Amino acid sequence: MFSRASRVASCLSLATLLLAGHSAALELPLPPEGEDVVGEIQVIKAKYEDTFAALGETYDLGYSELVAANPGVDPWLPGEGTDVILPTRFILPPGPREGVVINLAEFRLYYYPPGKSVVHTYPLGIGREGWGSPVGSTRITAMTPNPAWYPPKSIREEHAAEGDPLPTVVPPGPNNPLGPFKMNLAMSGYLIHGSNKKFGIGMRVSHGCFRMLNHNVLELSRMVGVGTPVRIIDEPYKFGVSDGKVYLEAHAPLESEEKGMTVMDKHAIVINTLLKRDETAGKLNLDWEVVRDVVAGEDGLPIQIAEQHTTVASSEEAPVF
Repeated sequence: MFSRASRVASCLSLATLLLAGHSAALELPLPPEGEDVVGEIQVIKAKYEDTFAALGETYDLGYSELVAANPGVDPWLPGEGTDVILPTRFILPPGPREGVVINLAEFRLYYYPPGKSVVHTYPLGIGREGWGSPVGSTRITAMTPNPAWYPPKSIREEHAAEGDPLPTVVPPGPNNPLGPFKMNLAMSGYLIHGSNKKFGIGMRVSHGCFRMLNHNVLELSRMVGVGTPVRIIDEPYKFGVSDGKVYLEAHAPLESEEKGMTVMDKHAIVINTLLKRDETAGKLNLDWEVVRDVVAGEDGLPIQIAEQHTTVASSEEAPVF
């Protein structure tokens, strides 16, 4: 089995070495039809004052994805000169490349501008346990700059029970939890919005809404409008093709803690998903040891698991976990 170090080394053969502090918006060119991998992994040298929360704001990355890509590195004090992997290579979500696509499992939003061969991608905060974000197809129904916040009764009651009563309305401004912009969805009660807190992007922190960094939500607001379709999925395992190679990107399933999922359960999900993909199951001789390693690692890095032109592997060859 390949170690995590060898898998990361393979990824970093395409990595770009950047200087910490250089901001690069994640607008990425779309690959040719039939391919799914965008961006490149980057590596930076941490400065003394760096934290994962600050680096996430600079590089449009969420806290959890930085932690997953850098096991063993202290997220609050990486240390002067420490190599920090920026997981800025992505397998595009399955399904149509149109409008807004939110993948809950990776805490990330993708936007495909109509008529352009690019994709924009941003980290998200999503609903915490008990306030889960929904899955389904919807659309943007309203766009509001500098919104006021009217806390729902359920949230006011929750805060009151914790000794932190909320007013019935929070006016626009730096203390407003919705930040500088909100977008209403056709799913009643759900929003895409900014925040008055930098920490929490890339984590399960909200009451079900989709929380963005303020500069990200403002950028997105200039590209989308009322009627823009929004598709919300929950796909912890994404498969993609690039240059004849098949990749797997694994994230921790949101339900793993709630349902007590084991690594064996996660392996089974990956195998079942692969075998349902006609274009994959009938053409690939998968390296199951690498698949096991990627699933166990859950580091969000796209890793090669097969070549498209290899000999067909029957489903009977898949190992029993």
